[in-house]
Amino acid sequence: MNVAYLKYAVEIANTKSISKAAENLYMGQPNLSRAIKSLEESLGIEIFKRSSKGIRITEEGEEFLKSARKIMKQIDELEQKYNGDATPVQKLSVCVPRASYMSDAISEFAKKINKEEPADIYYRESNSMRVINEVVIENSNLGIIRYRDVYEPEFRRLFHDKKLEHKILSEFSYNLVMSKDDPLATKENIKEEDLSGYIEITHADPYVPNMPLIDLKNAMRLNSVDKHIYVYERASQYDLLQNVKNTFMWMSPVSQEYLDKYNIIQKKCDFGNSIYRDVLIYRNGHKLTRFENMFLDEINRFICKGQK
Repeated sequence: MNVAYLKYAVEIANTKSISKAAENLYMGQPNLSRAIKSLEESLGIEIFKRSSKGIRITEEGEEFLKSARKIMKQIDELEQKYNGDATPVQKLSVCVPRASYMSDAISEFAKKINKEEPADIYYRESNSMRVINEVVIENSNLGIIRYRDVYEPEFRRLFHDKKLEHKILSEFSYNLVMSKDDPLATKENIKEEDLSGYIEITHADPYVPNMPLIDLKNAMRLNSVDKHIYVYERASQYDLLQNVKNTFMWMSPVSQEYLDKYNIIQKKCDFGNSIYRDVLIYRNGHKLTRFENMFLDEINRFICKGQK
């Protein structure tokens, strides 16, 4: 078996696109397609299902890719171990929720890395489902997910099924965030009915195991609010809060730097104050490296800062 073919298959799985994978691998799409076809024929399995809608990984393909990723990782480790001239690479691969304090933490962490040694840092933001998947398929060594405390049993079962270790990093209630120029910004005690006619900004892809997305979205909505803008990344939410009148968002505690930068204010409310948890996950058997612990120290520092 050509080891390069393993790399090709993993890249296609990561990008979900043969054309994008070919671009990333600096090779022609026809050559990549032929290589994968040759790999499938030699294995006697179909790794990818092709259709007009794109590609889908088969059940046998998932098993193969899991093994292929482990082999590629072992090859990288062997090359580093026996290449006497190479300086060990500081590595961090982490996938997290869209939270401002985590962005602050990765920025501070990056300032403190050893500038004399090479470093590879992969920092991704996504929803809980994708974070879990990134860790399971070994695209990320660490993940941080967020969920309401009432869904703890569902996530614990998922951790067990996916063979994941977990550790609660923090518990908190969301704050109501809006523009400092909003008429409600100066009101001391905002009631739910005050938000009638307002537009709620929220992330478009919440996730709880075995719970349909529509049911989860309905469970998160306020009865008094019937207008919603769904976003997938943090920059848009701040632009909307700044520039669109009568908008608000529920957020984990926001640093004073962000409040000042985006001219927004956060308020505690007597409603919509469910308890949320940010939880660290990693694969069973994974030993946290010094580099990973450095990052987690920054995460914990910003958690403590936000609780003051």
